[in-house]
Amino acid sequence: MNRFGTVTLVGAGPGDAGLLTLHGLRALERADVIVADRLGARAVLDQLAAEGVHLHAEVVDVGKLPGHHPVPQDEINALLVRHARAGREVVRLKGGDPFVLGRGREESLYCEAEGIAVRVIPGVTSAISVPAVAGIPLTHRGVATAFTVASAHDPIEQLPGGSDHTVVLLMGIGTLAHTARILARGARGADCPVAIVEDGYGSAERVTLGTLGTIAALAASRQVRNPAVVVVGDVVRLSSSWPSHEDADGLSSPIVFPQPALTSSRSDRKTLQP
Repeated sequence: MNRFGTVTLVGAGPGDAGLLTLHGLRALERADVIVADRLGARAVLDQLAAEGVHLHAEVVDVGKLPGHHPVPQDEINALLVRHARAGREVVRLKGGDPFVLGRGREESLYCEAEGIAVRVIPGVTSAISVPAVAGIPLTHRGVATAFTVASAHDPIEQLPGGSDHTVVLLMGIGTLAHTARILARGARGADCPVAIVEDGYGSAERVTLGTLGTIAALAASRQVRNPAVVVVGDVVRLSSSWPSHEDADGLSSPIVFPQPALTSSRSDRKTLQP
């Protein structure tokens, strides 16, 4: 009789335990082993513990740093299968959503090929939730009707549309100057608005606003670092932090879009305007 355990891929969201789904929390409570990422996942586990939520599972940290992957992906895959074959209930806790630039399907395919049952519990992706804390929607009637989510390693020159097509870049700070140059050469132009939201939902949350022509210098002067989400497009003007008039940094057109209130209640956000 097959007594293998199962593997459940759980999206931890952007790092705020309040954005973890109820299904995700129940899976964590049932788990014997939690294999956790660094971004989002560990913060959620720490917050749950601080709020008195007791999880009996062993936590295995497989977190990655930029340029440093102490546990390679093939070892993570094997780890999931090994624990499940030992009859344990395994949760693979991944930042954001497992299937949005998270290699979640790679892990589930590997487990399924090894005869392990896999369940997927979606999470709130940082591509949408982190811009929201700065009051930036990815689509807005009359401004943008589509968006593209990409990583810093994707071929940026192939991204579609102009400034009315929102681009969201994950972990793109290291290549920001190159990305901004490439996008500015296209239909978007150097005056296209850009926002960088660092450490969304974290203690170091900070927003930097600029344009494709200015954002690289602004980010360098502020020593902007990952984790960060970069938003490119006209929707950035909808942030209530966006200035209502031109200023010396080179904004070339007046702001004509309405200014909604911030969706986040945080009062300590640090924002640099363009």
